[in-house]
Amino acid sequence: MSWVGSWRNQFGSILRIISETEGRIEGTFETALEDSGFYGQTVQVTGFHRGDCIGFVAVGTSATGDRVVSYTGLLRHGKMETAWFLVADQALTAASEGDPAKLKPLNWWRAVTTNVDSFERI
Repeated sequence: MSWVGSWRNQFGSILRIISETEGRIEGTFETALEDSGFYGQTVQVTGFHRGDCIGFVAVGTSATGDRVVSYTGLLRHGKMETAWFLVADQALTAASEGDPAKLKPLNWWRAVTTNVDSFERI
């Protein structure tokens, strides 16, 4: 089974894997979600695969700071089923309603978001 190719998740985001040499994944990711810190960027992806298991990571920056996202998953029934973890360095926060928001470093417990995505080959 080859991982090389374009994959789309349920939200329309695109993962392009261009190389899988010696178990290493290389490619790009473009999110379709306008509320993502990665929106409007093509970020580099690197990772590893073995059999039906895959893991890859991307880093980027946005108006609200640096971030890293990692995906870990399995190929099942032609779909890449993944769990992902996003860690964001900062967030825009206002002291109270009506106050201007300012960038503030996030505490560890607030910095992590996790969810799942299903990618299909396109």
